Amino acid sequence: MRILIAVLMMASVPVDGFAAPPHYNHWDTFGTADGLPSDKVMSVCATDDAVWVGTDRGLARYRAGRWTTLTTDDGLVHPAVMSIAEDPATGDVWIGTLGGMSRYSAGRLDSFKQLSSGLVNDVVYGVAVHRGAVWAATAAGTSRYEIAKDRWTIFNQTNTPMHEIWCYSVTGADDKVYVGVWGGGLLEYDMARNRWRDYRDPDGEMEIDLFKDDGLVHDIIASVTYDGSGRIWAGTYFGLSSYDGRKWRNFMDHDTPLLSNFVNVCRAKGTYCWIGTDDGLNASDRDNWWSYRRDEKSGRTVVTWTPAGGAAERFTTETAFPHNYILGVDFQGDDIWLATEKGVARGTLSMGTTADAGARASVSHPSDSGRTESITKLR
Repeated sequence: MRILIAVLMMASVPVDGFAAPPHYNHWDTFGTADGLPSDKVMSVCATDDAVWVGTDRGLARYRAGRWTTLTTDDGLVHPAVMSIAEDPATGDVWIGTLGGMSRYSAGRLDSFKQLSSGLVNDVVYGVAVHRGAVWAATAAGTSRYEIAKDRWTIFNQTNTPMHEIWCYSVTGADDKVYVGVWGGGLLEYDMARNRWRDYRDPDGEMEIDLFKDDGLVHDIIASVTYDGSGRIWAGTYFGLSSYDGRKWRNFMDHDTPLLSNFVNVCRAKGTYCWIGTDDGLNASDRDNWWSYRRDEKSGRTVVTWTPAGGAAERFTTETAFPHNYILGVDFQGDDIWLATEKGVARGTLSMGTTADAGARASVSHPSDSGRTESITKLR
């Protein structure tokens, strides 16, 4: 029976004629009572065998059902961990903090600071590892560390079209690297040509997008990701943008299912982008949307599926992530992990099915606790 359920969980099931992907209907929450150094979680990175969580008081690792912590007492360069990335070639974990960058390798922590390396600034907001290089987005530009060559390169206003140097996010995709600049738009680095280009908001307005889909929705970029369809996604504090290499599409909360224009994080999985906002979680492939929002009164999650051209379907689940202010998103297999203001949460998939209006469907999960979670469809 569990094998059959697992197969169904991976399949898309039609909802009123539209193919609905599986959705997350059970949430486990972890905080200081479980071993985290703080409930204020600012970043999360899932690897094959562990989940790394960055807080304002240190780093935590979840492995084999157990949490362990690393703080400045263990050699972490600074307690406030803003970003985490794994080197897929070596398994090393790179940690961006408000006081430099650390590398965790074979149980050892090494520190990289402005005065002891090529790190351009100690305030490291974003870290990415791409094609043998570590990229660090900092408050004074972006640094690249080519690991095998032990060579640093600094990118700032002197050698890029970066008119602002406050870099907040970085991601690698094929032969490109994208840097999100706070107030400076989106930068694209072509590795083969060693060439930069920038994408800016054509309107130049700070509060509203005057001409829809004319370009990047806003110049304040908080997060950048790249999906399996070759599209770049940029989360801003005034909406969400997606670019497929030919055309921009912009999304705002007043005319799309986006829960809030205040986007903290974007994370691609397959053809979907998962969007953490200050008021809940979205997922979209640009046409179809999932929305997840914690209802504080009931402690449940309100889930909405909005297919392209179809009517929205709403459900509730018995459990919820701990807070709607979401700062980090990552995936371990089919599980989703969220960094929030009140702890970290793990979401597990449902079968992606719906019942007739007013009916209840129970879905059994072979989860850690062996719980059975119920999904309620709202009329």
